[in-house]
Amino acid sequence: MHRDDRHRVAFSAGIAAASLLLWVGLSASAHEGHPSPAAASPASGPGLSAEAPFLAENDAAMTRMMDGMAVKPTGDVDRDFVAMMVPHHQGAIDMAVAVLRHGHNEQLRRLAQEIIVTQQQEIAAMRMAIGEPLPPSTPAPTQPARVTR
Repeated sequence: MHRDDRHRVAFSAGIAAASLLLWVGLSASAHEGHPSPAAASPASGPGLSAEAPFLAENDAAMTRMMDGMAVKPTGDVDRDFVAMMVPHHQGAIDMAVAVLRHGHNEQLRRLAQEIIVTQQQEIAAMRMAIGEPLPPSTPAPTQPARVTR
């Protein structure tokens, strides 16, 4: 693996870990009677109401990811690993899609695009490693589905 690729992977892993820690912290606060940002009272101030759709989409992605990662062990370490990692990677994809839909920073948008591609590749590699079939191809998550007749 090239040095730049290792840095990208490490950076992406760091972002995912930071997001997870943030989500866990926010969830713990919400469970202690403190609302999460997405569930907070109506936004006020410039920019906050514009961020609400992103926060809601990101919160939904984190919830799906955490729910998906809570798998019942099967006794097959490899399959259990894939079962937990696929929702984790999909969560990173979903959060990156939210940034593409709502973010404005071009550097972060390019990084989000890279995250989507690399996480999809890793999901495919994990599924192939345990003999699972790959899902059918779909349009890019930020593009509308094409209607075929």
